[in-house]
Amino acid sequence: MFETIEVEAGERGVTTLWLDRADKHNAMSGLMIAELTEVAKILAGDTTVRVVILAARGKSFCAGGDLGWMRDQFSAAADERNREAAKLAYMLQALNTLPKPLIGRLHGNAFGGGVGLASVCDVAIGADHIRMALTETKLGLIPATIGPYICARMGETAARQVFMSSRLFDAAEAVRLNLLSRAVPADDLDRAIAAEVAPYLACAPGAVARAKALTRRLGPVIDEAVIAHTVDELSACWAGDEALEGITAFFEKRKPGWAEPNG
Repeated sequence: MFETIEVEAGERGVTTLWLDRADKHNAMSGLMIAELTEVAKILAGDTTVRVVILAARGKSFCAGGDLGWMRDQFSAAADERNREAAKLAYMLQALNTLPKPLIGRLHGNAFGGGVGLASVCDVAIGADHIRMALTETKLGLIPATIGPYICARMGETAARQVFMSSRLFDAAEAVRLNLLSRAVPADDLDRAIAAEVAPYLACAPGAVARAKALTRRLGPVIDEAVIAHTVDELSACWAGDEALEGITAFFEKRKPGWAEPNG
């Protein structure tokens, strides 16, 4: 049914949503974005699903946005760039508002949009070897459509420590920044996820959904105006010279013009 993701129905209403582009480190292509949006709608309406685990195949959780997909935006018309940016934004919104508990199971690397995916989870648990970074500014981009979810998860003060620098940080810092609820040895990751899931199976599913919606209502506002602004910001970056240079340099395996030689 899907090409870039896999939906695994487990026992007791626990479903695992696997990112399944292992050969691309689960970088989010246009197709993956569309499939994640579609599956979020399916899971939202499935009354047999009580908990969703967001996990990934291969060595990495998610390397961020697929740079080939981003490179395509350079030659696209402005309205097409806006549509593509909006697809990413509304995929994140669909996962963020999923009326089921969404538990992130992170391993390997989570960069850029992968950090965004962790931020839309209600709880994210990572293997203690994980590395994370908001790598967009190295490419002449910004964490635009993922930004509202990152700031909601981390708070502005913590977000400003990593939002602009593209620097790598480890699992311990991710816990301190509130991106991860906790970090555990890789061999214990599945046990930690199972322990996180278990309490929900004693709760009324409708009450859980209403409680989750209430937290979103009481938390930072992520409404149509906020989403539209992030779409405009991402589209503007795609149209700019810095993104063209940054992504071109990546594919040419060289440093972009603004990078220090030893940076």
